[in-house]
Amino acid sequence: MRNELEQIIMAAGDLPTIPVVATKVLQLMEDETSTAEDLARVVASDPAVAARVLKISNSSFYGAQRQIQTLPHAIMMLGFVTLKSVVVAASVKQVYQPYGLTEKLLWEHSFGAGLAARLIAKDLRKVNPDEAFLGGLFHDIGKQIMNFLEKDKFQELMQLCYNDDISFEKAERLLFPYNHEEAGALVIRKWNFPDQLMKAVLAHHSLELDPSEEPYLVTLTNIVSLANLFCHRYGVGTLKAQEDLDVAASQQAINLELDQERTAALLEQFFEAYTKDQSFFS
Repeated sequence: MRNELEQIIMAAGDLPTIPVVATKVLQLMEDETSTAEDLARVVASDPAVAARVLKISNSSFYGAQRQIQTLPHAIMMLGFVTLKSVVVAASVKQVYQPYGLTEKLLWEHSFGAGLAARLIAKDLRKVNPDEAFLGGLFHDIGKQIMNFLEKDKFQELMQLCYNDDISFEKAERLLFPYNHEEAGALVIRKWNFPDQLMKAVLAHHSLELDPSEEPYLVTLTNIVSLANLFCHRYGVGTLKAQEDLDVAASQQAINLELDQERTAALLEQFFEAYTKDQSFFS
């Protein structure tokens, strides 16, 4: 990662931050004595986050069989570990403010990738689904950081993508001396999330990891990267779907040993779930 970018991100005091409620919940998750009431009290301290937690909890993606109306009930239904990812997601949406068209697309793509990653991880049973969810959620956070740091230049980048049909990666190289993977990884470090999450975000396009890395991280990175392709295939958070994208033939699917039939089934599950529950995440 580039020293100049690292200095900017680590020193910048006005960068978006994870809301205090998310930080407190992560701390409580490490405390074996914490209770559902403790967690509910912390989440309730931020009404906007609390409302989104309840909204997300009621989506079919999280298996809600009947309406969840209170935070303690949501915690009992979801479980402590899943609650962590839901609270982080509910909190992270505040990073995408002000919420214009660009931010709306970035958020929808990121949340969609989180859902896809969770679904893939549950099917493979090799990676914690909630860690995969966070990987998908954060995989493109660097784009919002670029949008925050240099809004005019980022808007120019988006115009190149939309009007001239240039890929984001190519436009990014034309206008920025760094890429969104680097920016995202550095912000995740600044926010004190685990190193493996940072590494998965940094490598979600290249899939380039140190040969000494644990197989768990390699699998997590491939899942996050594949989840990104799921979103591009259906146009989640993009202006149009890439209907000709052969997801099953991708290096990510091959690395995860997902054949054509299994990949197609996962794609169908993802699209149905996202379409059904989109209003819960917006």
